[in-house]
Amino acid sequence: MSAITHRKIFAPANPTTALECDFPLIEISQIAEQESWRKEINRPIYHIHKWWATRLGSVFRGIVLSALSPPGTDIWAEFYKTHDLSGKVVLDPFMGSGTTLGEAVKLGAKAIGCDINPVSTFLVRQAFTPASETQLRAAFEQLERDIAPEIRRYYQTRDPQTGKPIPVLYYFWVKMITTPDGEAIPLLSRYVFSQDAYPKKKPRAQIVCPGCWGIFEDRFDVAAIACPRCGQKFNPQKGPVTGQYVTGKSGKRYRIKDLLPIDGTPPLHRLYAMMALRKDGSKVYLPVGEEDLTLYKEAQERLAREALPLPESNVRSGHNTDQARGYNYTRWRDFFNSRQLLCLGLLLRGILHIEDLAIQEQMLCLFSSTLEFNNMFCSFKGEGTGAVRHMFSNHILKPERAPLENSVWGTDRSSGTFSTLFESRLLRAKRYLDEPFEIDFKYDLNKQRVGSRKIVASKPIKARRVETWAEMGTTDHSMLIFNGDSSNLPIPDASVDAVVTDPPYFDFVHYSELSDFFFSWLSPVLRDRYPWFARMDSSDHGEVQHKDPRVFSRQLTSVFTEACRVLKDDGVLAFSFHHSRAEGWAAIYDAISKSGLAVVAAHPVHAELRAASPKTATKDPISLDAILVCRKRSFALRLPSVVQDVMASVEALSSRLKAAGLRMSVGDHFVIGAAQTLIARAGDNLSFDDIKLDLDAIRAAVRLNVNVQDEVSPAEPHNGTMI
Repeated sequence: MSAITHRKIFAPANPTTALECDFPLIEISQIAEQESWRKEINRPIYHIHKWWATRLGSVFRGIVLSALSPPGTDIWAEFYKTHDLSGKVVLDPFMGSGTTLGEAVKLGAKAIGCDINPVSTFLVRQAFTPASETQLRAAFEQLERDIAPEIRRYYQTRDPQTGKPIPVLYYFWVKMITTPDGEAIPLLSRYVFSQDAYPKKKPRAQIVCPGCWGIFEDRFDVAAIACPRCGQKFNPQKGPVTGQYVTGKSGKRYRIKDLLPIDGTPPLHRLYAMMALRKDGSKVYLPVGEEDLTLYKEAQERLAREALPLPESNVRSGHNTDQARGYNYTRWRDFFNSRQLLCLGLLLRGILHIEDLAIQEQMLCLFSSTLEFNNMFCSFKGEGTGAVRHMFSNHILKPERAPLENSVWGTDRSSGTFSTLFESRLLRAKRYLDEPFEIDFKYDLNKQRVGSRKIVASKPIKARRVETWAEMGTTDHSMLIFNGDSSNLPIPDASVDAVVTDPPYFDFVHYSELSDFFFSWLSPVLRDRYPWFARMDSSDHGEVQHKDPRVFSRQLTSVFTEACRVLKDDGVLAFSFHHSRAEGWAAIYDAISKSGLAVVAAHPVHAELRAASPKTATKDPISLDAILVCRKRSFALRLPSVVQDVMASVEALSSRLKAAGLRMSVGDHFVIGAAQTLIARAGDNLSFDDIKLDLDAIRAAVRLNVNVQDEVSPAEPHNGTMI
C-alpha cells in the first residue's frame, strides 16, 4: 500500500464560501436520487431536447447556493427558501443542457453560459426563451390542421374486424442479409418480437413465424410451437442469429458483416408487423398486408417527387459513429426510412412557414427532439413501459437488427412523437419557467418517508437574454449565452463570483459526434440565421474531448485557465466529476494544477440512476459524482490548514452515505478516494505520471478494504438486439 493512502488532506481554515466548508451531501443525495428517476418531469427545463450526461438540478442548486453563500451558512436550511442573489454572477463554460444557468437564475443571480457545440447553444436558448402557451398551442394547432393529416395517412392500416382505417402506432422491421447462395435471412435472435417488460407476471407475447411471416400470440418463453397459419414447427427462442453470426437453412454459418451489401448501402429491411390502435382504445398486433406495403411504396414515390428540407451531410468517422459507418450508414439520412424522411420533411417544411421566429424556433427545437424517437436506430422496449427505446440508449450508435418505426405525429396513446412531446417536453418546460419547483419528501406521523411532493422555492424564471458583458451589467436578471471556445471568453478579469460546471467526460464519448445527428437537420435551416450553424458539422478544433488523458488535460487546462482569469479572487470554481480509471483523475489534477487552481474541498453526491443505460452494462457502475471545489492557487495554499487522512475520509464519507440508505459500489468508493487524493496533493504540483501512481494506489486500497454488499438494480429488459 502506497503512503498516499494515509497522506494528510489539507483543507483551508479561512474559506470564503460555504461550499469550501461543508455540504448537505446526505439530504441532497436523497433528493437527487428521487429526481433521477424522472428527470424529464422533475427538471423539465433541462430536458427540452436531448443532451448527454445532464446533471441533476437539485445537486446544482445546492452547489450554486453554497458557492454564493458565506461560510457557516446552513445550506440545507436555505435550500427550499426563495433567494435573491441579484448581485452575483455565475459562469458555466461547459453549459451543455443549461443546468447551472437554470439553477443560478432561480436563485436570483445572473448567469453566463458558453458551449462550443451549436446544438447545445440552440437548445439552451430555446429552454430559457419565454413563450406563452396560447401562442405555442396556436402554432401547434395550425400544424395539426395543415400537416398532421398528410402525415397520418401514411401511418394507418385497415382493421380486419371492421374493414375501416385505424392509426398505426408502431411498425416492426427487421434487417435482412443475403447469403452467397441467395438465401435472404432476417437478423432475428428470437422470433418473439414483443413481450411485457415483466414477462413472468404477464407472459403473453407476440411471435412471428419464420415460414409464412404470420404473427400470433403465445407465452414469451415457449420453446416449441406450430404456426397456426402455415403449420411450420419451430422454437421461438432460437432465431438464425447468434452473436455476430447468422446461420442459413443449410446449417452454414456466416459472419454478418461479411454479408453486407457490396454497393455500400445499408442493409435492407423487411416490414413484418404493426401495432395499431382501435377506436375503443385497445391496441392490436397485425401482420403486414399488401395494402400496407402499397402505402409504404406511395411514401417512397412521394419522397422522390417532393423538395423537402432533409439532411444531406455525411457521418464522419469517430469512436461513437464507426460502428454505424461499418454497416454502411455513411449519410445521416440513411438513419431514416423513406416514410420517416417524407413525414419529417413535411413537418419541418410546415414549421418553417411559422412567421413568428421565436415560436418557430420553439417548434424547431421540438422537431429536433422528436428525431431521437423517430429513426431506424430505435427499438421496441416492450409492453408495460414506454414503448420506444431511443437511439441514444447507448453512447455508440449501434444499428438495430430489429428497428421500430414510430408514427411521427402520433396519437394520445403514442410515445416519443411530435404531438406527445409537445405536451410532455415543450409545454412542461415552459410551465416550469412560470413555476419552478423543487422535489421534497413527504413523511408520515412516524417520520417514515411516504412519497414526494413539489415545493415552489423560486420566483418565476424571467431571465433576460443579452448579447454582451456590457449589456449584462445594466440588465437585471440577465443571462448571457455564448457559442464558442470557452478558453477565450469576452469577459473582464475577476468579474465572476463563481464558476460552476460539469466538464465533458474524458474517454470515448464525443458529444459532437452524436450531436451531428441533430445538427444535420438544424444546420440547413438555421445556418443563415446563426453563424455557429454555418459549418460542416457540430465539431470544433477547440472542443474539450479526447480519449488520450494527456491531450484531454491540455484541452481542459485552456478552459480552466480562462475560468481562473475571470473568477474573482475570493470566488470558487466547482465542478462535478467521476471516473473509474486513475488516468481520468490524473488528467483532472493536471489541468487544475496548470490552470493556477487547487482543490480545497470535495463532496460526494448522488449523480445518476445506477440502473440507467448504458450504466447497467458496466461491471462496477458509479452513481456518485465528486463535487470538486477549487480556489485560485495563490490564495488557497497560503491559508492555514486542517489535516485529515485520505482513507479515513473515504471510510467516513462512505459510511455516512450508506447509513442514509445510498448504495455504494467499489467505483463509488474510488470516486471519494480519488477526490480526497486531489486535495492531499493540491500543493505538490505532481507530474501526470506521479499523481496517477498515487491514484492507482488509492484504487487498489479501496478494492482491498471495501466489502460492497449493495445490490445493483436489474437492467431494463431489451427485446430488440443490436448489431
